[in-house]
Amino acid sequence: MKYKILFSVLLFTIVNELILSCTKKESPEIVGSWRAAINTDGGELPFHIEFLKKADSTSYEAFAINGAERLKLDDPIIKNDSILMSIEIFDAKIAAKIEGNKMTGQWERYVGAKKFIHSTFVAEKGIKERFKSESAEKVANVNGKWAVNFVSKDGKDITESVGLFDQVGNKVTGTFLTTTGDYRYLEGIVDGDSLKLSCFDGTHLFLFKAKKVGDQLNGQFWSNIHSLENWTANLDPKAALPDVNKLTYLKPGYSKVEFTFPDTQGKMVNINDKQFEGKVKIVQLMGTWCPNCMDETKYLAPWYDKNKNRGIEIIGLSYEKSTDLTVAGPKIDKMKQKLAMNYPVLLAGLKGGDEAAKSLPMLNDVLGFPTTIIIDKKGVVRNIHTGFSGPSTGVYYTEWSEDFNLMIDKLVAE
Repeated sequence: MKYKILFSVLLFTIVNELILSCTKKESPEIVGSWRAAINTDGGELPFHIEFLKKADSTSYEAFAINGAERLKLDDPIIKNDSILMSIEIFDAKIAAKIEGNKMTGQWERYVGAKKFIHSTFVAEKGIKERFKSESAEKVANVNGKWAVNFVSKDGKDITESVGLFDQVGNKVTGTFLTTTGDYRYLEGIVDGDSLKLSCFDGTHLFLFKAKKVGDQLNGQFWSNIHSLENWTANLDPKAALPDVNKLTYLKPGYSKVEFTFPDTQGKMVNINDKQFEGKVKIVQLMGTWCPNCMDETKYLAPWYDKNKNRGIEIIGLSYEKSTDLTVAGPKIDKMKQKLAMNYPVLLAGLKGGDEAAKSLPMLNDVLGFPTTIIIDKKGVVRNIHTGFSGPSTGVYYTEWSEDFNLMIDKLVAE
């Protein structure tokens, strides 16, 4: 709890300093679209924020815009000429001073163990362009599917991926698929022979840059201000990933998953409790800090409401930055409320694949979040799916939904 308090006090101090430095006056009008940017080691990372006035005419709501996504942030707090925008599920906030059509301030996120990452934040009202075109050269074409390798800065780790880009004129949207999920909604431009893409979802800051030479892209990927990876991509309509249904599996000798974890009120819940007995069960390994988990939950929550009467249960196992229920419990409850999750979510352990694997020792490994385990009426594990291809992935999202429903229909009918 003390870390949460420390985080809140620090950001309260930032906002207070902004407010106290300003002349008391009527709050500025912020309704409309703003081009925002957070500074990273790779340069500015741009995105858009849209503010709308609520029906009461005195308060506002805010949305981060990335491609087709409108990600609702917590309602902003405005006092005099200062604004505080929270993304509390992700332990992140933006505090800024408003001067006419401009905002200046700071983005900050708590990463655990009393540590924060932060950077400067600026925004300007009415600017439509995400990236500014600087080249008068003919625009390169990056449309299509690409076989991608991300390489760590030291060159020791290589991550295979598939890039999906949709280009209209010089505008580009798309994402990268990996075995542990996708990079969600990316948006940007092709500027001459250079590709520029970015995404801000509150917790992740993604900035991609690359130059196109023939049918190859060579570039850099910055995340969370300082992290850097190099990447290369080759145009390849047949680019594909390993089977994400085979990456995590039960160790020899096991056929079932067993666990007992507390809910947010401290009540211990066991997968063999009567409420789950004789039902098809979906166990969702997740975290409140995980945007891919949020995408999966946006699918599963309404799906559960429509299908629960068929003899189906979902159990969320949340892996958090703290195992203290007074710290993690409110975050889980807020997520459940925000995403309308009408199924139990238990505090299963600390964030991280290794920690998740320790808590479920019958699994060979947990490579990413979310990981989804499908269990039949007899309690036998029938499928384990690593990651989630969200709505930004188009046909991959559709195919996952079709396969998921076919499997559940089969298990319900057994």
